[in-house]
Amino acid sequence: MLSALLDGLAAMSLWELTGVLLAFAYLVLAIRQSIWCWAAAAVSEVIFMFIMIDANLYMESLLRVFYFVMAAYGWYLWRSRGPEDKSLAVTRWPYRKHAITMVVIAALVVASGYLLSAYTDAALPYWDSFTTWSAMIATWMVARKILENWYYWFVIDAVSVWLYLERGLILTAGLYLVYLVMIVYGYRAWKQSMNSTVNVTG
Repeated sequence: MLSALLDGLAAMSLWELTGVLLAFAYLVLAIRQSIWCWAAAAVSEVIFMFIMIDANLYMESLLRVFYFVMAAYGWYLWRSRGPEDKSLAVTRWPYRKHAITMVVIAALVVASGYLLSAYTDAALPYWDSFTTWSAMIATWMVARKILENWYYWFVIDAVSVWLYLERGLILTAGLYLVYLVMIVYGYRAWKQSMNSTVNVTG
């Protein structure tokens, strides 16, 4: 694994390195609930959109467009103030909302995976679809500061490590391995920031 990572470092482009560094900065800042995470995300996703197109991961490239839009949305939400001039608080979803979300993701994965496999040369269409649709939901959850987004990201990033290794994106796969560790800290940090009374959104 180490030799593969070193080979990836030698072969990577300056653009991939820049995208990885900005993506790492995004997660660090998101854990700290800093609004600047969205600025780092916006630039990173523009770079990764072209990288994913080059790797024939079309759903992943579409996902980067969505990420860019969500970066603007996240900036707006995190910058907004409530009636008591408080920043957006971390909340939780009820179990029924997670159940509905998982059913919707499964349906979207089957539909887009079939279309990609039938009509394009997309690589790993169903797995590409899974990480894309799941990440769209999880990104929206981050913007809304839903605590359980970290659970979603752990599964998404674990699959993404394998997906990127399959497409030869060694450095990006390494980034997502680091993400798996950082997600644990992100969950703990967000949970500690919640009020003593648990907030659940309907």
